[in-house]
Amino acid sequence: MKGGTIALIVLILIVVIGGCGTCNLQRSMVTLDENVKSKWGEVQNQYQRRSDLVPNLVNTVKGAANFEKSTLEAVTQARASATSLKVDPNDLSPEKIKEFQARQGELSQALGRLLMVTENYPQLKANQNFLSLQDQLEGTENRITVARKGFNDAVQQYNTTIRSFPNNILSGMLGFHVKGMFEADAAAQKAPTVQF
Repeated sequence: MKGGTIALIVLILIVVIGGCGTCNLQRSMVTLDENVKSKWGEVQNQYQRRSDLVPNLVNTVKGAANFEKSTLEAVTQARASATSLKVDPNDLSPEKIKEFQARQGELSQALGRLLMVTENYPQLKANQNFLSLQDQLEGTENRITVARKGFNDAVQQYNTTIRSFPNNILSGMLGFHVKGMFEADAAAQKAPTVQF
């Protein structure tokens, strides 16, 4: 009986230690997951700020005589597309992040075209409302970059934790899966050609 009792005590100790380890691991993963969700909220906040600036910018530009209607429509459509996609913070899969990034990228490109075309309108370049909105948009783009970096850092820490041994054995069973990150646009991979 003494040998059986010792074996039972050892088995109970192993179960208790394993259970405590699993609880600590689960608590750690929840903390990292909540941090990712918080950073995602900041990303969405900055994109929403940009989206809120777009109608004011479009309305200011509309006042310019003979302004290209197709450019304004492209910006409006890209904004509608970008804001129509809602990403659940509980499902930040690589595919969802990629789709979100693509739609936001379309809006960025449309805004870039709008700002390039405005260079042909001296009255816009002198319009204080337009200049203020342009500055706010530029500041928002910088905030988006900072928020995306913070999100990517949080996701990297989360993904590293759930994919590392021995955490990878339990993370899937506990409902923790790899999350997606923002990536550089494909166009950014190619260096521009500069000719003088």
